[in-house]
Amino acid sequence: MELKVVSFDLGHEQFAVDIMKIDSVVEMGKIVKVPESAEYVEGVMNLRGTLIPIINLRKKFKMEDFPEKDKCKIIVMNLEVGKVGFLVDNVREVLTISQDDIEETPKGVGGIGGRYILGMAKLGDNILIILNIDEILTAEEKIEIEKIMEKT
Repeated sequence: MELKVVSFDLGHEQFAVDIMKIDSVVEMGKIVKVPESAEYVEGVMNLRGTLIPIINLRKKFKMEDFPEKDKCKIIVMNLEVGKVGFLVDNVREVLTISQDDIEETPKGVGGIGGRYILGMAKLGDNILIILNIDEILTAEEKIEIEKIMEKT
């Protein structure tokens, strides 16, 4: 079995998500901050006439924030709460990964965030962290995203 993923950078790390979850990849646009939203929520963006929440994946993963946000890309994904944009450093490429090349996350790695790591794949000298995008947001965070969508 094979998995087709889109790879992207966050800081010095490489991540990937199942291509079937992706709606589109867009350039950074105007994002309007929503008052009283979580720190990792950048705000909302008008995408082809629809307002979508934008999540800063660096902040969500407790990484240092983007040095130059205007150069970031937004991966728009289809989640159960609707379309959500995820701010990333750069989108790399579409890859086909064999199930045999995906290893489970080693025990003790990932902490509470381990629930949204599907596995890890070795690509030459690099390690690609494959995310389960459906698990990125907790139940509480999904409710917050829905509330943001109601405000807009």
